[in-house]
Amino acid sequence: MNPNDLLNLFQGIATLISSDPVILIARIALMLLGMLLVYLGKKGILEPLLMIPMGLGMAAINAGILFMPNGAQGNLFVDPLVTDPKQLLDILQIDFLQPIYTFTFSNGLIACFVFMGIGVLLDVGFLLSRPFLSMFLAICAELGTIATLPIAYAFGLPLNDSASIAMVGGADGPMVLFTSLVLSKELFVPITVVAYLYLGLTYGGYPYLIKLLVPKRLRAIKMEPPKKKIKPVKSSEKMAFAVVACTVLCLMFPVAAPLFFSLFIGVAIRESGLQHLIDFISGPLLYGSTFFLGLLLGVLCEAHLILNPKILILLVLGILSLLLSGIGGILGGYIMYFITKGKFNPVIGIAGVSCVPTTAKVAQKSVHEANPDSLILPQAIGANISGVITTAIIAGIYITLIPLLL
Repeated sequence: MNPNDLLNLFQGIATLISSDPVILIARIALMLLGMLLVYLGKKGILEPLLMIPMGLGMAAINAGILFMPNGAQGNLFVDPLVTDPKQLLDILQIDFLQPIYTFTFSNGLIACFVFMGIGVLLDVGFLLSRPFLSMFLAICAELGTIATLPIAYAFGLPLNDSASIAMVGGADGPMVLFTSLVLSKELFVPITVVAYLYLGLTYGGYPYLIKLLVPKRLRAIKMEPPKKKIKPVKSSEKMAFAVVACTVLCLMFPVAAPLFFSLFIGVAIRESGLQHLIDFISGPLLYGSTFFLGLLLGVLCEAHLILNPKILILLVLGILSLLLSGIGGILGGYIMYFITKGKFNPVIGIAGVSCVPTTAKVAQKSVHEANPDSLILPQAIGANISGVITTAIIAGIYITLIPLLL
């Protein structure tokens, strides 16, 4: 058999051999990275629900490149660059993930579904019982989303791309996806991939940041119960908060209204007691959306799309944004420590970074290691939920203001 015939039989290998050396190296590297993500997901080091489909998709898309009828290289997964309506109708019948990408991913719907699921899981009672404390810590923990914008701009990124990568500091994947879809369509794939890869690092990285910035004697501070008993928050009050907050935020930032609506409709359904809807949104909708989100992020990491000279800058700025947000949250905790004359555990501040409920659990675990009798989870969850809201507000501000400045 002619060697060329053999290569035509195994087109993945043929396209690999015929590729530019940079593309060849990138494809192999992305295949190996995909395998690593699957391994880390299986081990529980990274979120398995997201990383296993993302890693396998990343490996498959870079292995499964073939020669298309027009002679160019392509795949049968998805084409994110197609915009012509006639071409789109044709490709919807060929690329098996194209309908999911076109109708749920490229318009931000899948991010809204995930946000709806997050809303159902949130008990805003923790926020409403200590609203000023929770919001203060959450605002401090937005240091990364605010400070990274001018830093990224100084690195030479346009204002819209700077705002999109700055949102990684909010540690909220759907928010980053939604913002980058609006502001940075050309870079939304690498920005979102960077965001989701780094979110897994909050499990492993933030505990070291806490130990570095907060000495053990302060981590061991036991939160005393308030002198004045906190009145339990009624379900009707939580519902009222969801309705009012959703309406006001949508009124202020209509461009980000889908995000606000998705979050607070989840909260409203939780408080309505409609158990069948709660089970559906927190189960099939949330897990299904997260699965397909990871799968699509993986197959979008095709070497031709991901090889952008800005990627290295995005990697640096993404980790910087998360680092600054963690530092900002801890600084907020220190401010409360001094205000209360040493009665507040500063570790709680890092829970203001809105990776629900990861940062709250990280804070509690760090405190528990220093003092097994110290319970800070109620305050941490309140700051965590507030972080989701403040990150959504900043996303709304960026999406509203940045286009006006361009």
